[in-house]
Amino acid sequence: MTLSIKDIQAPIADEMKAFEHKFRQFMKSDVMLLDQIMNYIVRRKGKQLRPMFVFLSAGVCGAITESTYRGGALIELLHTATLVHDDVVDDSNYRRGFFSVNALWKNKIAVLVGDYLLSRGLLLSVDYQEFDILRIVSTAVRELSEGELLQIEKARRLDINEEVYYQIIRQKTASLIASCCAVGASSVGAGEDMVKRMHAFGEKVGMAFQIKDDLFDYGEDEIGKPLGIDIKEKKMTLPLIYALNHAPWLEKRRIINIIRNESHKPNKVNEVIAFVKESGGLRYAQEVMQRYVEEARSLLAGFAASPHRTSLEQLVQYTIDRSK
Repeated sequence: MTLSIKDIQAPIADEMKAFEHKFRQFMKSDVMLLDQIMNYIVRRKGKQLRPMFVFLSAGVCGAITESTYRGGALIELLHTATLVHDDVVDDSNYRRGFFSVNALWKNKIAVLVGDYLLSRGLLLSVDYQEFDILRIVSTAVRELSEGELLQIEKARRLDINEEVYYQIIRQKTASLIASCCAVGASSVGAGEDMVKRMHAFGEKVGMAFQIKDDLFDYGEDEIGKPLGIDIKEKKMTLPLIYALNHAPWLEKRRIINIIRNESHKPNKVNEVIAFVKESGGLRYAQEVMQRYVEEARSLLAGFAASPHRTSLEQLVQYTIDRSK
């Protein structure tokens, strides 16, 4: 039975409630338009997995402090800034089923809002001289940007191998979850070794999380995003990379040609999905995902048993059991 987010949150339920209030305070602005947009962003928040990783990691390594709240807020501010800018770059009108900031207030305002969130996060750390936490999160934002650009560069040529794929998802997805766990540890005064271990743990979870996302593109679960979105966007994901690597040369050339020139046709996208399934691409991706989960669990086993550690273990399971 998959536990709900509420069950997993139990050891940090009070902290998460307090965090919500503090985060609203951090988002406040004297400019009415900005305040209006900040309220809109706060209202449409998702499951809040990132702050959960911060608080549970902090709880595993020590006693949660005010610094933990600021660390969680910094990650949310910087991550939200990247999402607002992403929607402008992708010309996207929706985010999690809601209108995106650029859809409601146009690109110019969205870019400025992203800049505001970025500077708000940086000042929050500088004001309290939390430079270790700032370094962890800023490194993740840099990696995020590099991963996105690497993916764009490779999508043009469709020449992604497994090694490059892992590099992209480590930078694009895993770096953020890794920074959540490292920030949690750092915020309670954990030593360098412990912070590094929590970072490594978060990275493994992030890798598994992204592979699970890739599987949704092939209808690995009935719910989730619509089928074939990654194929339409010419994104080379693990199931497809594996299938192409194990296909005869002519078949490989045919599939690449479909992705390059015909991925706008639904029947052609279905052809690619069928090819990946028949080639064992989904099974292979599931095995790799499971391997990352096992590696994450063994890193976590090195920490003392506690309700926070149990919840982190459950959160790892949740990331690969989720249906969207």
